[in-house]
Amino acid sequence: MSSFLPGLPHASLEIAGARLDGEELAGAVGAVAASLADRTRVALWCTSELETGLGIAGALVAGVTVVPINPASGDRELAHETGDSRPEAVLASATAELPPTLEALPRIVIDPAARAPLPVFDIDPDATALIVYTSGTTGAPKGVVMSRRAVAANLDALADAWAWTSTDVVAQALPLFHVHGLVLGTVGPLRFGGGVRHVGRFSPEAIAAALADDATMLFAVPTMHGRLLAAAEEDPAVADALRSARLIVSGSAALPARVHEAYTAATGQHIVERYGMSEALMIASARHDGPRIPGAVGTALPGVEIRITDDAGVVMPVGDTDTIGNVEIKSASLFDEYLGRPDATAEAFNDGWFRTGDVGSLDDAGVLRLVGRSSTDLIKTGGYRVGAGEIEAAMLEHPDVVEVAVLGMPDDDLGERIAAWVVITPGSDLTDDVLVQHVADLLAPHKRPRVITRVDELPRNALGKVQKKRLLG
Repeated sequence: MSSFLPGLPHASLEIAGARLDGEELAGAVGAVAASLADRTRVALWCTSELETGLGIAGALVAGVTVVPINPASGDRELAHETGDSRPEAVLASATAELPPTLEALPRIVIDPAARAPLPVFDIDPDATALIVYTSGTTGAPKGVVMSRRAVAANLDALADAWAWTSTDVVAQALPLFHVHGLVLGTVGPLRFGGGVRHVGRFSPEAIAAALADDATMLFAVPTMHGRLLAAAEEDPAVADALRSARLIVSGSAALPARVHEAYTAATGQHIVERYGMSEALMIASARHDGPRIPGAVGTALPGVEIRITDDAGVVMPVGDTDTIGNVEIKSASLFDEYLGRPDATAEAFNDGWFRTGDVGSLDDAGVLRLVGRSSTDLIKTGGYRVGAGEIEAAMLEHPDVVEVAVLGMPDDDLGERIAAWVVITPGSDLTDDVLVQHVADLLAPHKRPRVITRVDELPRNALGKVQKKRLLG
């Protein structure tokens, strides 16, 4: 039995309608592990299908490092991530159509019908479990190296905070290349011996059906919760399904207070907000037996310390929620390093505390409230974290784009929508649709700008730096 996934022989895994339970699931995971003999690091093509769940579980029990790959990534992203992490092979389903960058790697096919015993050897808890790539806010995305010890500690801390046990079944429709869907929503239930009900493509009706069946917990992002709320207000069956859940969790972006309040009115549920990032997994959360405060992300999880500092790195007083500063943490679940980037790793810490890049406050009860980033260049849209610099760089590759600045604008559905202010070459016939498609050809679809404003010039300070806040008026 795997010490990392001890509950696997009792768990169930269902993704997009395909399902394996108990010993059949354990056997399929064992077969993936057997296929990884002599491998140390593999890419995982993270589609919303059963093979992805088997792939991550099989690699973890085999002690093989996984590099999750977003199937919607652009060619440049794939080339950077695979060139940086150098996986020895790619794990994928038999039917997956891989892009040329990944086709160059040996392909290990995940077969849900194959069976083999689970490995029984011990694996160093400090060995690397995952290399997850950041959003590329400043420069190219960085590989976050996460140990097995860190992943296990974080999941166990969430089990404490949420009273998460083997009796729980998680409903979700999250992207499986992201830690929210892959680690929390898939590895978590397999570790505890519960169930995963990933519905494939998100719809309120599919989530409601999972909850009406046997799911007890729901993991979703604010965009999904907004659509679930709208459906619940129109359809009593959706409202009843949501009402039946033991715990409903929201993360990856701030949940508007109005959604909290309306959700409670429509379903009786008080949503649990949590806060995390690739470098630390989950940092804070409302507890199952504690208050759920709109506009707050709860208290530090077990094994996590949080402090607020000013821009000089000096610790600020706790208790005054009007006192806002930089959120820094120590955690049992912190990453080991940015792959091959000792400079960036060192810059991320202040006297042993990790600089999250977020800004917020702590009250006397240790409740954390976030007000945004310390810069304007991280955009949270539809549950994704998107770097403005990466989009700007892609747009500037179009020959008719002279200058560009990208920001996130408030959006009731997405949290933030991506907006671009663009200076175009005089006389150009470049249309907005062509420019958006240009970005889509280079980057993932969720990174396309949704609003384009044409301007004659961008506002700059005396040093030539673009003053983005002035673009918002």
